[in-house]
Amino acid sequence: MNDLLSTVDWSRGQFALTAIVHWLFVPLTIGLSLIVAIMESVWLRTRSEKWKRLTKFWMLMFGINFACGVATGIILEFEFGTNWSNYSWFVGDIFGAPLAIEGIAAFFLESTFIAVMFFGWKRVSPRFHLAATWLTAVGVCLSAYWILVANAWMQSPVGMEFDPAQMRNVMVSFADVALSPVAVNKFFHAVFSGWVLGAAFVIGVSCWFLRRRNNREFARKSMTVAALVGLAGIVLTMWTGDGSAVQVARVQPMKLAAMEGLYDGEIGQSLVGFGILDPSKERTDSKNPMLMEISIPKGLSILANHDPNTFVPGINDLIEGKSLTPDGKVVNTVSYAERIEAGKRAQEALRRYDAAARANDSAAMAAANEDLKADFRYFGYGYLDNPDEAVPPVALTFYSFRVMVMGGGYLLLFFIAVLFLVYRKPEHIGNKWMIFFGLLTIPVVWLVSESGWIVAEMGRQPWVIEGLLPTRAAVSAIPASSVQLTFWMFAVVFFGLLAAEISIMCREISKASRKDILAGE
Repeated sequence: MNDLLSTVDWSRGQFALTAIVHWLFVPLTIGLSLIVAIMESVWLRTRSEKWKRLTKFWMLMFGINFACGVATGIILEFEFGTNWSNYSWFVGDIFGAPLAIEGIAAFFLESTFIAVMFFGWKRVSPRFHLAATWLTAVGVCLSAYWILVANAWMQSPVGMEFDPAQMRNVMVSFADVALSPVAVNKFFHAVFSGWVLGAAFVIGVSCWFLRRRNNREFARKSMTVAALVGLAGIVLTMWTGDGSAVQVARVQPMKLAAMEGLYDGEIGQSLVGFGILDPSKERTDSKNPMLMEISIPKGLSILANHDPNTFVPGINDLIEGKSLTPDGKVVNTVSYAERIEAGKRAQEALRRYDAAARANDSAAMAAANEDLKADFRYFGYGYLDNPDEAVPPVALTFYSFRVMVMGGGYLLLFFIAVLFLVYRKPEHIGNKWMIFFGLLTIPVVWLVSESGWIVAEMGRQPWVIEGLLPTRAAVSAIPASSVQLTFWMFAVVFFGLLAAEISIMCREISKASRKDILAGE
């Protein structure tokens, strides 16, 4: 048992390492693909060689990042088969479909037209080249869409039913999987946040050029496009973030409670704008979970339900199965203890079905299948020993959420300030404060992006599939030592790739900063 738990922990750690490193590349790919396409569109309209050189430089940055992102993404998908084979068997028919579409259609689309982008400047017409650039940007987004469809299904499993004869879930509605509200909202939130990250990267690099007192026109043009993309991106990211909160409240209320450090909810629940958790807080004690907080009255009720007078359940409410009506009346829902019992009944029914199938007893199979269907929605809870195991890591989820939100507020102000300087105070472009904040924003935007991913993934623990399969039941039956070995191997490879990307980008940026890019060679 201890080796199994060690295998689970190391497998989770390895997947987290891969996902976090991969996510360093993905949003930058999304953001730069749009910015490059816009710049090339301006070049085609103006036929200015300056815009062409501008486009080629940022296209080079895009290409370097894209290559590293592909390498980590391939490893990420293989880990489902190597480390999470039980999961792959349990839902492979559903989860594998969007991944297959991503690999066959979207990835080949972007890969094909990337070749035209980089090598077709003198081989195809300008209009065809521009079309290839835009199709690459579309392909990047399509790849992200199908990956996020698969991830969203893990957060909110829909469009499937369990087939006891196969001992696995099968898809019954591809449309429900591909167009679930969670998937659609997650896609737009990820794409728009990619615009933000790509824009912040372009502005930050442009500030480096300004610091070197060279390429002022290059920096101004780049910052103008990037700031417009970034401002649109952060506004739309906030809008889709509101939609994400509504979806989380609907399908993952425990995640929402962890995001707020909320143990006991109330009608007209306030939202913690800033707070410090009490690390000694236990779920069952009466301590205030916050050492200090600044709250927005009724903010969480508005965020979750768009109604200031609704009840938002806390961790204890969910575990106890308690809700409140608008007039304060207590309504009993399904407690976590009851869910665990229902999950054990479902698993027992599945075992009876299997025994009846071996005995070729049709009547017993039918009876067991009916019992299984009655409790299958809580199937995964049967793997839990007690309700507390269903509570995600509260502190990590709480603080990651605040880093994401406060960082998003900073980025909104940052893009507004850059646009103001570009259009109203161009003589101040290149002052020390603009350069300082431009360079500072590069690590800040990545921290915000990674924090959002941590909220999404750590907030649904212990589930691989929400309510249906916890991590302990999804892992492969392999020794923990094998996972430890590959963990450190991947760590070396990933950080080598990251170091290579940073080194190559810095070399190209340094080389470009020593000449006037817009003047040519």
